[in-house]
Formats: sequence, structure tokens, C-alpha cells
Amino acid sequence: MRITILTIFPEMFADFVKEPVIARAVERKIVTLEVVDIRLFAGGSFRHIDDDSYGGGAGMVMRCGPVLEALESVRTKDSYTAVMTPAGRRYDQKQAHAFAKLSHLILICGHYEGLDERILNHADGAYTIGDYVLTGGELPAKVVCDSVIRLLPGVLRETATKEESFEQGLLEYPQYTKPRDWKGEKVPEVLLTGDHERIRAWRQKEALRITRERRPDLLDPEDASSDETT
Repeated sequence: MRITILTIFPEMFADFVKEPVIARAVERKIVTLEVVDIRLFAGGSFRHIDDDSYGGGAGMVMRCGPVLEALESVRTKDSYTAVMTPAGRRYDQKQAHAFAKLSHLILICGHYEGLDERILNHADGAYTIGDYVLTGGELPAKVVCDSVIRLLPGVLRETATKEESFEQGLLEYPQYTKPRDWKGEKVPEVLLTGDHERIRAWRQKEALRITRERRPDLLDPEDASSDETT
């Protein structure tokens, strides 16, 4: 898989590509990760990539010219282009799996007050990682890259991702390790029995309980309001 990030701050990804999981995937040639500086496609000695908004308003807007020229320099017929913007659809685990099946994913990082709307006309989708505003799209782009790369075959053990939060529509069940007793807080006895069926049932029940308490929006209304299963 190839992932291309278009940004005006490429230095923000210098350490990101050295993270163990990312670096391992690159080293094993499972993914090619490239960062393209949009400023290189802006004319003039000052590499001007933003300007005032037509109609007035606070903040500067990224110009479509440099962004779209940067996009065309890397885009192929197999590319999928996603713009990272608060005005996009909510990014989730289902979308991460969809992205992981692509051969080439291009991520455009917005910045300043935002992007010229015409840029979105040349993209395949727009995504946000949450209902809040960040300084730019670089952090969301890192989130998308991490969530996608870890799903690629050969990056992690297959069993490592199958029971994680959101994979089965629920949050993940509680995890425990040594010591068994931490100042009176004990590991649930069922996890010490070695009875795999009992442990599986307990984990399923706990995953449902935690999801109901913390993220009831993930459940069907009937499941969210039903009593705990035994």
C-alpha cells in the first residue's frame, strides 16, 4: 500500500515515520509512506499558499492552486483522495478497514481557517476524527495512517486486532496483568480459572456493559436499554 500526505508542515511527520509499528511496516515494504510539501507547488519567492477569504471573515484560507497541483503530481487512476477537515464525515474503524484495502491513499491536510472549497471538488471524500477543531489536518492524518497501517496484513499478528474496540461493534473488554492483587484491587477470579468458555462469556458480558456505560450510541436502542445478560 502507498500512503501520500499533502501538507504545508512536512516536518510534523519526521518523528511519526520512526514510530515502531509504522517503521516496521515501511521496513517490511508493506506500506510506502511519503510526505509532500504543498509549498513546493506555490509560485513566487515566498511560496504563498494562503490568502484572505472572499466575503470577509477571520483567518486565512489555503489556495486551491498549490494544493491541487500537489495532488495532481502524485495522483493516479487507483488513488483515493481524502481531505482532513472538521467539515467531513466522522472517521471510524469501518472506514479504516475500507482505507486498508486501497492501493493508494492520499491525505490532504487542511490548515489555517480552512481550505478553498474547490479543493474538495477534486477529492473522493472528506473526513474528521471528531467533533472539535484542531489547528490543522496533520494530527488527523497521523491518526488515519496509524489506524490503517496497523490493519495491513503482516504489520501485527492477526489476533491482535480481531477483539479490539469497535471490531465487533462494542468497546473492548477489560484487561488485567500482574499483580493479581494491587492494594486490595483484585483481578476477577474468572480470569484465573483457565476455563476458556467462562472467560469468553465474561469478556462478552463486560464488553457489553462497558459499551452501554461509556458509548451507548454504539448499541441498538434495545441492547442499550436491556438488562445485563448473565
